[in-house]
Amino acid sequence: MKAELPHDLVRTLLSVVDEGTFDAAAAALHVTPSAVSQRIKALEQRTGRVLLTRSRPVRPTESGQVVVRYARQLARLEGDAREALGMPGGEEGAGPSGPSWLPIAVNADSLATWFVPALTSLAQDARIHVDLRREDEAHTTTLLRAGEVMAAVTSSPQPVAGCSVRRLGAMVYLPVATPQFAARWLDGDAALLLPDAPVVCFDRRDELQDIFARELTGGRGASRRRHYVPSSEGFADAVAAGLGWGLVPHGQAEPRLHGGALVQFLPGRTVELPLYWQQWRLDSPALAAVAAAVAAEAERALR
Repeated sequence: MKAELPHDLVRTLLSVVDEGTFDAAAAALHVTPSAVSQRIKALEQRTGRVLLTRSRPVRPTESGQVVVRYARQLARLEGDAREALGMPGGEEGAGPSGPSWLPIAVNADSLATWFVPALTSLAQDARIHVDLRREDEAHTTTLLRAGEVMAAVTSSPQPVAGCSVRRLGAMVYLPVATPQFAARWLDGDAALLLPDAPVVCFDRRDELQDIFARELTGGRGASRRRHYVPSSEGFADAVAAGLGWGLVPHGQAEPRLHGGALVQFLPGRTVELPLYWQQWRLDSPALAAVAAAVAAEAERALR
């Protein structure tokens, strides 16, 4: 006999993951915590897998992530169907009485430069609301895989299972520093001096400056004298304050270069980071509208 995944059990799992605890999910679903626990146990028995780690907050296991992704896709499709039929919005909030919520993962530099303008065309459509999750471009696919988002701007061209991929273009980064910093630390053969000069990095997962330095020096990464500034705007401000050199997106660096606050200490050298749009393979009008808007702005803003 074919095993089934009852929708009420699947929705309960999604609620537990989103709310973080069984008690909070029970309140959101207007049932008792005991009922929530029984539903999760029933779903785990049907799948033959442990779907949740009972931590605080609870976390889906690898098998649980598959069911969570399925649950979000069901909710999205149900919301689109309600909207097409003119019915009141359901749990996902889609339809005449509520917005369509689209969780999307975006890297910080895209968010600070071109991504928000991409949403301008959607401003007049009160039915589409985005829930942006900031994450490093090399890790946004993790959120897709876990079912936490429906789409992502990513540096990976390899599609997540169940997703389509579209190339958006490339973000261009310029190696810059203040004139005073360049004169003190990079006067001479700047390429060879990079490993000893203080550097600004976004966070401890940011390898862009290290990769750049290794390519120029034949293996030596950026200096261990580094500052971590986990904000795209703050990163550019830190470089402009003279804390270190850094790779700043072209759009953020250009005004400071023209004003003399920054110099490009290796003229002609740039770093291009290819970006891709990955999204669930769903016939969803709301998701299609966002994808079209993002692609159109990326064609204008990216190389």
